[in-house]
Formats: sequence, structure tokens, C-alpha cells
Amino acid sequence: MTRIPTVVGVIVGDNAPILEVAVAPRVFETNHGGPEFDVRVAGERDGPLRTTAGITITPPCELAALEEAAIVIVPGWRAPGGAPTRPEILDLLRRAHGDGATVVGLCLGAFVLGEAGLLDGRRATTHWQCLDELRRRHPGIEVVDDVLYVDEGSIVTSAGSAAGLDACLHLLRREYGPAVANAAARALVVAPHRAGGQTQFVDRPVPHLPAGDAVADAMRHALGHLDDPALDIGGLAAAAHVSRRTFDRRFREAAGCSPLQWLLHQRVLQAQDLLSSTALPVDAVARASGFADGVAMRPHFRRIVGVPPQSYRASFRAE
Repeated sequence: MTRIPTVVGVIVGDNAPILEVAVAPRVFETNHGGPEFDVRVAGERDGPLRTTAGITITPPCELAALEEAAIVIVPGWRAPGGAPTRPEILDLLRRAHGDGATVVGLCLGAFVLGEAGLLDGRRATTHWQCLDELRRRHPGIEVVDDVLYVDEGSIVTSAGSAAGLDACLHLLRREYGPAVANAAARALVVAPHRAGGQTQFVDRPVPHLPAGDAVADAMRHALGHLDDPALDIGGLAAAAHVSRRTFDRRFREAAGCSPLQWLLHQRVLQAQDLLSSTALPVDAVARASGFADGVAMRPHFRRIVGVPPQSYRASFRAE
């Protein structure tokens, strides 16, 4: 069947989050100075569908209406582990991709694309809380942790919730130019392009530290002394009462990364907490997190979080 460039198909799943369901229709129906899009919203089954907000919606189109769509979007789906996706949906997505359409998974919609086999051998992302689950269920996917969206050409996936806006605006920018995307962003009163990735939105993790384990004891020691600039890997090995070489090997086995990577990450996490909860100057935040000053902290902060400390504070400072 011929795909029409201005037809956008949206497949709504039962018990989906209402915000994610609304993102794509809102972006493509906005008067943005580009082409007039025909947005066709269909449900995964006939009849009213529930949303997580308790609001019931009845999509106006049949699934067959999406066969002409050049962009097919699966917004946030129900949580992984629920009912499997109906074969008709998976076949529709495979046909769309085979016809050259762009197939998009917003937030947990990536799991549906994974079920359809469209993400194998590709890069993809989803909500940060479900990244490990995506890896577990679909080991053939190269899961990307710290992005708002991933563009693989004919396949696009986005991180959680509002990142769907970023992905849809990116599609407008990619296909019709920055003027169209910027006009849509102005109409929606959102940034046309947000810097950084979703790591900046991740809460501080509390590592599981079993009592009596040498590496766990070293982690506890480090978390209690992150403000000490003298704290180094040699000191952590001493706290674990093992040689540096043994400590490095056992730490990698337990944490999946080097002790230095882990320590830098914990210091940046502490800096994130201080930037969002205090009015301390950036240099003071850096010293309280174990860095010599703000200049020394900035490259590590930007690499891990995706934005500089000042931008992070501007976004997350609790007034």
C-alpha cells in the first residue's frame, strides 16, 4: 500500500499513560507553518481504552487506517510484563517498516517495537527506570542510557514522558526543517531542542551494600567521605583490607565498572543534590563533592549528566 508522507498514525494501547498518548497528536496537529498532517489515532483493540489516569478514551480510527501512514507512532505503552502485544499490532509495525515508513516508540513504546523485532541490532532508548528491563527482554538491542531520543533513520525511540515531545519535534526538524519545528515548539511553549540526556533526571541511586562484604565496606566508606579530596582508590582498597589489584578486580565484578568510574559518578551525584537543594556557589559545591573547584568538576559533571552545573541548577533548583 502507498504511504502518504503527511499521514501520521498513532497506536494507543490499553492502560497507557495519558500524557504519552497525547504527545504525538498534539505536536503534529499544531499549526506550525509546515504541511497539514492527517493524524489518525487507532486503538490496539476496538472500544474504549483505559488510561493510567482513570480517563477512558475511544480512538476514532480503525487500525486499517494506519496502513497509509508514513510515520507510525507507538506512544507510552503499559508497563513491561503486562499482556503481550496483539499480533495484529506487531504485523502492522513490521509492514510499515517494510514499506519505508518511520516507526517511532515513545517511552515504553520501545518495548512494542522490540516485540516486533524492529530494534534488533539497533540503538534504542526508553524511560530510564526501564532501561535494564529493555536490555533483559531484548538483548539484541544496543540500549542507550543518556539521551532524550535515538534516531536510527527509519526507527526512532525516545526516553520517558516529555522526551516524546523532543522526539516528535526532531522528526519535524528532520523532515521539514528547523523553521517548522521551531514554530511548533513556540505554539506548544516548549524548547525547540533541549540539551543533555535523561541522566540529569535520574534520582540518586542507593546501592545495595550487603553487610560484611569488603567492596561494600569500601563503598560505605566512600559515600561517607565524598567531600574528602584525599579519598582515592588506594584508600578504598585499604578500607577493604585487600591489595589494590585485588580490590580493582573484585570491585569490577561487583559494580560492573572501575572503582574510579564509580567514585567520580558518586561525587557528581552528590554535586547534583547540592546544586538542586542549596544556594552554595558552584566552587563550594565542587569542594563539598571532593573536587578541587568548579573548573575541575565541570568536565566530569557534563560528561555524566549531559549539561554543565549551572544549567543543571537552573533546571532543578528547588525554590
